[in-house]
Amino acid sequence: MERSFERYFRQNHLPHLWCPGCGNGIAMKAIVQAIEQKGLSQDNTVIVSGIGCSSRASGYMDFDTLHTAHGRAIPFATGIKLANPDLNVVVITGDGDCTAIGGNHFIHGCRRNVDLTVVMFNNNIYGMTGGQASPTTPIGAKATTAPYGSVDRTFDACELAEAAGATYVARSTAFHVTHMTNMIAAGLDNKGFSFIEAMVQCPTAFGRKNRMGGPADMMKWMRDHAVMKAAWDKLPQEKREGKFPIGCFLQTQAIDYDTAYDQVIKRAGGAAK
Repeated sequence: MERSFERYFRQNHLPHLWCPGCGNGIAMKAIVQAIEQKGLSQDNTVIVSGIGCSSRASGYMDFDTLHTAHGRAIPFATGIKLANPDLNVVVITGDGDCTAIGGNHFIHGCRRNVDLTVVMFNNNIYGMTGGQASPTTPIGAKATTAPYGSVDRTFDACELAEAAGATYVARSTAFHVTHMTNMIAAGLDNKGFSFIEAMVQCPTAFGRKNRMGGPADMMKWMRDHAVMKAAWDKLPQEKREGKFPIGCFLQTQAIDYDTAYDQVIKRAGGAAK
């Protein structure tokens, strides 16, 4: 079986350090398969990550990569894109990295419509730092900071991205591998801020605490509770209970940030990039 995607990994950095059964490797592979699908050059593609389990992915990927500060992946990536708009810039982040400490950068990256492809690995918890509740931890789910169940209302990161001004928004899961690859590939095509939520299982920090079984059980949960958007839109409200939609939620057009910035340079009498 051809494994052409392997050329996108730094083989001397493998095997990875993620826990057995972690879904991060599935999402990382989906990213490189999307890059391969779109025919993007490794020399013209930059991977930027923040801090957390998800953000270790950049170290395994054979591109120019930047492992940045906690929550700061999007502003670092914005600087790269403005310095060289011809680059394909992909951001790998986690639910805590993106929507907690990095939440303000996330909102304003969407608002500015910076031409980035942001893939958020959502495992519903802070996996690397001890299993604390994150902004996406479901109400009632347990974490080290919520031993009797979280009472904080949960962020829907896709709805947040759409409301803040992103021009491409999608969600998939580690069970729906081909679907996830296609959602990321479509995001790479978009000229503007693309946000893809990749729901991944964390059997160690989230699964054990919430008695969800092993990795296979958690993936079966995704299979049984995810609903393709076309079907979701037809479901009556009472049948949506306990389920969630996956697919492309938004695909629109608006001027992207580096194009708008070029126009400012021209108005100021300078040379455009």
